[in-house]
Amino acid sequence: MQTRPSETPRPADGSSDLADDMVITHLECHRVTVPGADPPFRWRSGLPGSAGDADWGVVLVRTANGSEGTAICRNFAIVNDLVDRVLRHEVVGLNANRREFVWHRMWEIDRIEELPIYVLGVVDVALWDLAGKSFGVPAWTLMGSFRDKIPAYASTSTFRSIEEFLDVADQCLELGYPAIKLHAWGDPRRDAQLCARLREHVGSEVSLMYDGSAGFDLKDAVYVGRALADSGFDWYEEPMREFNVTAYRWLSERVSVPLLVGETSDGAHLNTADFIASGCATGVRTSADLRGGFTGALKVAHLAESFGLRAEVHGPKIPHEHLCMAIPNNTYYESLVTSNPVRRERCVDASGMVHAPQAPGVGLPPGLDYPAALARHVDT
Repeated sequence: MQTRPSETPRPADGSSDLADDMVITHLECHRVTVPGADPPFRWRSGLPGSAGDADWGVVLVRTANGSEGTAICRNFAIVNDLVDRVLRHEVVGLNANRREFVWHRMWEIDRIEELPIYVLGVVDVALWDLAGKSFGVPAWTLMGSFRDKIPAYASTSTFRSIEEFLDVADQCLELGYPAIKLHAWGDPRRDAQLCARLREHVGSEVSLMYDGSAGFDLKDAVYVGRALADSGFDWYEEPMREFNVTAYRWLSERVSVPLLVGETSDGAHLNTADFIASGCATGVRTSADLRGGFTGALKVAHLAESFGLRAEVHGPKIPHEHLCMAIPNNTYYESLVTSNPVRRERCVDASGMVHAPQAPGVGLPPGLDYPAALARHVDT
């Protein structure tokens, strides 16, 4: 009888039927300072704005044959503590190819540690990076290789006025972005007015989306949702906190705009399944950051696909360039626009397209002051 991963004895080399040279021998965490946004930007009322300089952690996995993989994660102090206290003991001695087993181990650890949602997938991403480098191919080709380019939408931070939002929208369209998503003020009437004005301003051919950043209760979420439907928005994202699936079902019964759900709720595909079963999901969110790395993100995407739903990849960054290329039921890459004048993200070309990464593995974001041990892993 096949046992569950939680019941599988852990062999000394990770797996008796896989090559010994892929056994994990090291797991370590390096501190990297990520500069704050320049200029700083704001989110909706009630949320902090952009952070200043912060220490992030880069997790590095190494195997017996010297193969390495890395992944970057916010909050060095937390990640480093977990690597030293828990994660190193769990993964050293396992075979690096056993990504599914390691993924399940992270969730077993979560039962005791209540891991931050952004930590659940960091080892998984590092193992996919290692696999890509071992085979000499980009990680997205191992995950699925559905496409080699995808359009990007401009995902705004919160600007000061309707007039400034309209100016930013004009710049985004001139820079080639084919679609725009708003993060507005969290004021239902003011936000609804902005959405109507933006639709009138850009016309009917431009795809528009709205992200409530979990700022509303049900009553205000209904008000905004009806305004979005009137303005022909493509989706309505996270209007309420995602603790209560029933509230989202009630919202779906009261508005006709498509709901995009399951972004920040814990539980990866298991939680997403409840949103889908409730009937409230027109689309779902997936990501390497908040869904347990690439392995969790793929589970969410394939679950959604089985119901004919989109699985829209959440957030920028190099891992999501890979994820966007791997899954079939995703429409856009999310490219943050946080300044006025607008600066187009480096991975987005003049026609608003993001092209598939070509370097082996995943890669770390360029432009940071990495220690020498990480230099060869930086995406160029």
